[in-house]
Amino acid sequence: MKIVIEGAGEIGSHLAKMLRAEANEVTIIDNEAGRLAAVGAYSDVETVLGNPSSIKTLRDAGVARADLFIAVYPFTTQEVNIVGALLAKQMGAKRVIARINDEDYLAAENRLLFKELGIELMFYPEKSAADEIVTSLKHVSSSDTMDFAHGKLQISVFKIDEESPMVDLRLEEFIRMMTPEETALFRIIAISRDANTIIPKFDTKFQFGDVVFTVSKREGLKSIIKYFGKTDKVISRVMILGGSPIAEMVARALSTQMSTVKIIEKSKERCVALSEKLPESVIVVNGDGSNSDFLYEEGIRDYDAFIALTESDESNVLCSVVAKKFGVPRTVAEVENIEYIRLAEEMGVDTVINKKLVTAGKIFKFTLSGKARFVKYMSGSNAEIIEYTVAPGSAITKKPIKDLNFPANAIIAGVVRGSDSFIAVGDTRIEDYDRVAIFALPQTIKEIDKFFKI
Repeated sequence: MKIVIEGAGEIGSHLAKMLRAEANEVTIIDNEAGRLAAVGAYSDVETVLGNPSSIKTLRDAGVARADLFIAVYPFTTQEVNIVGALLAKQMGAKRVIARINDEDYLAAENRLLFKELGIELMFYPEKSAADEIVTSLKHVSSSDTMDFAHGKLQISVFKIDEESPMVDLRLEEFIRMMTPEETALFRIIAISRDANTIIPKFDTKFQFGDVVFTVSKREGLKSIIKYFGKTDKVISRVMILGGSPIAEMVARALSTQMSTVKIIEKSKERCVALSEKLPESVIVVNGDGSNSDFLYEEGIRDYDAFIALTESDESNVLCSVVAKKFGVPRTVAEVENIEYIRLAEEMGVDTVINKKLVTAGKIFKFTLSGKARFVKYMSGSNAEIIEYTVAPGSAITKKPIKDLNFPANAIIAGVVRGSDSFIAVGDTRIEDYDRVAIFALPQTIKEIDKFFKI
């Protein structure tokens, strides 16, 4: 697939690296030679130096034969990305995507307007990150969750701590502990350990520090929480560190769901702006949230969740660790340096949010067959969750799962069929129009995609 990316900022560079690793032909455009050199240093992509809105630059990048054009130009107004995407479409790009920074553009009528103009997807990374954070607070016992078909199936991520009853238990022993009814309600599908993600076998032993991925029906979640020794505390009081655009969107969303939402922001000017924009129920405090004494004075011990959203990854991680020391049950930290994500998780941060990974999932589905509904990168591993809608006559419907020769580093986790949902097992046979949830490592994605093509 020929892919042209407009903009070599953080998100554009990450997309270039990720999409090139999938054997795509990737060209990236930017008017800063330094940014292009940085991308070229670690990824085998073609670079084009020039104005992103220039027709000549777009032509030099081969936009006319592009299967996918992604406009993610950094540090600029969204109009540059929109113009670039519209030009690319008119010049021959088959599908175009544009980054925006105005939430109003995501309204249904506005999305329809731009779709009619030829832009297949507009995405706002900060809004996507804010939505992820709000969703994560609904499932306190797990570090990450993905719902399918309005919660009929859920893929959840659990960390095994020192007190967990799962420590030193083999998968075979765990399965024997389950009741016959529970085996139909949930299943363990993968383990992330020491930067490796594995599909467990019967003799696989759970260890302290493991990140375990499960699939369950809605009614099976309570059983999973019980076995992992977790509690599903209801969150009603939230403290947010930093007054970034993400923090503003999270506070606005939570203001109608929580009894208390407090933002701590160092800049007085930003505090004034937030106070004017946000509902009166949101408390805005001017102060240095990196000071543990200040957090104590602000009553951090009384909060159920602490969300760190400053511009500093280090501050976000360290302040989340401090919040844990104060007894806050749930911590969330924005970490934009991908190299820091695993470190943050090892230090005890419950949920790590990264705009690049959130965005990557939205875009990556455009490189797959048209039956891929969405892709999500799960925290704690390099694995991806993909939901497919099964086309009539596709290869996935030809045999039971155990006879499909499905890739070893992937697993069909669950199936939604009409109003019903069920956990997939070896004898399960996929049918036309089923919605199928798949857990997979990156190297298997293209192979998996073939099963859903006619």
